[in-house]
Amino acid sequence: MSFVMLLLIMLLLIPVLLLTSRVFTYYFKNIFYVAYMMVMASIALPICILRCRGRDIENMRIVRAFCWHVKYFLGVRYKVSGLEHFQTEGPYVILCNHQSTLDILGMMEILPDRCTPIARKEVVYVGTVGLTSWIGGVVFINRKKTSDAKSVMADVAQTMQKDQIRVWVFPEGTRNQKGDLLPFKKGAFHLAVQVQVPIIPVVFSSYKNFYSPEEKQFKSGTVTIKILPKVETKNMTSDDVSALSETCYQLMNSAFAEISQPAGQTNGPSSN
Repeated sequence: MSFVMLLLIMLLLIPVLLLTSRVFTYYFKNIFYVAYMMVMASIALPICILRCRGRDIENMRIVRAFCWHVKYFLGVRYKVSGLEHFQTEGPYVILCNHQSTLDILGMMEILPDRCTPIARKEVVYVGTVGLTSWIGGVVFINRKKTSDAKSVMADVAQTMQKDQIRVWVFPEGTRNQKGDLLPFKKGAFHLAVQVQVPIIPVVFSSYKNFYSPEEKQFKSGTVTIKILPKVETKNMTSDDVSALSETCYQLMNSAFAEISQPAGQTNGPSSN
């Protein structure tokens, strides 16, 4: 059997397996997602270099433009409310719950101008995605070294004040699909208090009814994104960080429960 014939058979089998095999669909979509993001990053990288001639937060506009459409290939749609809360002038800290790498698509769906995420240091080594993230101004921290993380956050605080940028933080610190939010780490709250900027909580509804690594499930589905009103930090000190963290946790956990009601999902196309 020739290579061309074998390739043709494989191409014909893919749509059949996507319709009949849950496990195949799960792995195919995940592999496609990673590979496609690598390709998009490879295209975006030279454009970012030519446009800004180096590392610049303005490159995030280009990154977002290249990522925004990926949701259509994966069958993921977004229902967003509260975008008006991003109209706040000046810098602020965005908090968001963290479930999987799909969070990147949700973030790109609503990312405001002059905003960059804070990510773990390992991401910078993920091929073209890591390089494009770096040139887009993503802030990388070493979570295993507290001293390094504190030093980076101190630099971020200065940059926020100097360049009027916003930062996107996943305060849980790791991916979580356990049904509610994990306790928040305090770094983002120390940052907001230090710079005296508001916190804007963002909540993504549960992916469980269409995406589950445990069940090897990746169907089409809709994610509800709720942007909550800002939480002020003016006149707060480090003594207020624990209470501030708890306030934001309760707001976000309640919103998560509210918007994560089970809904019927299918493996076929999803409406926009």
